[in-house]
Amino acid sequence: MKITILTAFPEMIENYVSSSILGRARKNNALTINIVNIRDFALDSYGHIDDYCYGRGGMLFSAVSLEKALKSASENFHGGKRPFVVFPTPEGVHLNQDIVEDLAGQKEILIICGHYEGLDDRFVETAVDLKVSLGDFVVTGGELAAMAVIDSVARLLPNVVGSEASVTNDSFYDGMLDTPHYTRPEVWNDLKVPPVLLSGNESEIDTWRRRKSIERTLKARPDILARCPLNPWISSGAYVAEVHYPVLGKNGEVCASGFTALDLHDIARAARTYGIKKYLLITPVKEQREMAQKIKDHWTKGWGASYNEARREAFSTLKICASLEGAIEWVKEKEKKEPYTVATSARKRAGSMGWVAVKRHIFEQDVPPVFLFGTSWGLADSVFETASVTMSPLLGGGDEYNHLSVRSAVSIVLDRFFAKK
Repeated sequence: MKITILTAFPEMIENYVSSSILGRARKNNALTINIVNIRDFALDSYGHIDDYCYGRGGMLFSAVSLEKALKSASENFHGGKRPFVVFPTPEGVHLNQDIVEDLAGQKEILIICGHYEGLDDRFVETAVDLKVSLGDFVVTGGELAAMAVIDSVARLLPNVVGSEASVTNDSFYDGMLDTPHYTRPEVWNDLKVPPVLLSGNESEIDTWRRRKSIERTLKARPDILARCPLNPWISSGAYVAEVHYPVLGKNGEVCASGFTALDLHDIARAARTYGIKKYLLITPVKEQREMAQKIKDHWTKGWGASYNEARREAFSTLKICASLEGAIEWVKEKEKKEPYTVATSARKRAGSMGWVAVKRHIFEQDVPPVFLFGTSWGLADSVFETASVTMSPLLGGGDEYNHLSVRSAVSIVLDRFFAKK
């Protein structure tokens, strides 16, 4: 990656990027950092790059000087193509790991450091691609924020940080805060290093660290849980159940419904995509189970398995069950834990819980979640009565109408719980 910084105080940036990890990365050509002095493009022989604001206010960087500096810097990029321009400003979006990862995907970045009242807004509107902020406070200039952007982006680039684990285990990389860390001496001021870290058992240490990361995040930053995927933080697998009995008919009667081949294909593909351990198809009708098994065999053992390897992998998640109770018992036996059943509904129900709160409960209890999706006109009341929790319905931006297919509902819910945001 190539990063260019436009600044009126180049020595501030140079001192920082010449030290430690960034300094080594530059020497090893893992990262190119160019620093451009905006004063080299002054408005006059006195070196002015700023002027008074129209109306009222203090000094403002001139659009003329900034444009000249940007054009000059762009000539050093591929074919004179303008780089991706970042401007640190209080009105920018708060810098977070998602933004940092997006920036790390750029080939060339240019960061403009403002001072005084900032930059002429005409330049900002025409030249800046992204405004970022370190938080709701004001500093003297943009150099501090620029250094934060450079450092956080550089860590994600190949051959910059020596150990890849140092990056992947950092706070926010997979959504959670980092685990607590300790070093010698083993006892300091009567405080001991947790015994598990001295055990040498890597499996137990990994489990302890995972739980401590979750506990620390739940206590200090519960607001970031929405963007954190359940996998790989829970110790058990996760399951999706497409329930065809007991469900409601059009007139509110309890009945059994039939599946479609499209259900099997789409839900199996969603389950495979989001790392679901098993997609449970629940139907008491023998003929339906036999038909589902025939379709599964075609894609996992028959001609379809060799024709489409990806579909074979998706259908390998499918397990066909005769009853919901039997499926839940199977999960319990498999995971050696009581499953946490999440009943879903297209209608609001008393006592339902929002998806972020449900996600927090799963993290707190470290239990195997089973997401129950009804078919026909929805799950029967008996399912809600025995479920661990009822999740609030998926609602759009208009009214409370919800007529999503079960396939769509499954994909949306899995994305909320298992996708890295």
